[in-house]
Amino acid sequence: MLRLYDYLESGNSYKVRLLLHQLGVPFERVAVDILKGESRTQAFLQRNPNGRIPLLELEDGTGLAESNAILWYLAEGSAFLPASRLQRAQALQWMFFEQYSHEPYIAVLRLWHHAGVLERNRAAVPEKRERGMQALAVMDRHLAEQRFFVGDGYSVADIALYAYTHVAHEGGFDLSDHRCVRDWLERVRARPGHVPITYAA
Repeated sequence: MLRLYDYLESGNSYKVRLLLHQLGVPFERVAVDILKGESRTQAFLQRNPNGRIPLLELEDGTGLAESNAILWYLAEGSAFLPASRLQRAQALQWMFFEQYSHEPYIAVLRLWHHAGVLERNRAAVPEKRERGMQALAVMDRHLAEQRFFVGDGYSVADIALYAYTHVAHEGGFDLSDHRCVRDWLERVRARPGHVPITYAA
């Protein structure tokens, strides 16, 4: 059985849990409390020297890190990867966008709120907020033209972007001016196998 090392509140871990549920793939969940430093212990670092979750341990014991790489691995051969070469590249394009232009701002502000360190990082907040709003605006413009991020089909690109966008308000981001993003969030929530971010089973 697959084993997933994750932190329940992490959007990066949630991506993997969500896809596993939507694929109907059984897995064992191992909780790793990143706020208590549990991903930095010697035991965990032997599994992932980068000291980050999620980490997916395959049936043969191989460890696979980085949430979007795990999504790609799990989606292989399923409808969650677009069929055409171009659309697969477009899915990767949005997954790279999520990691470089979205997650460093939206996810980080949310983490600072959760960890109670927002005041300590006050000087960095305005730029994080501005860049996060820019990412949401890019998404909103794209979604004005189509229902999902790649073609008209739900894919790993949507899962990657949904994870932190649907909890962006927890980092102080207001989605009221992003109607297309809000409509897309509802479409993703309506997908078969959807589970909330704090669903631990």
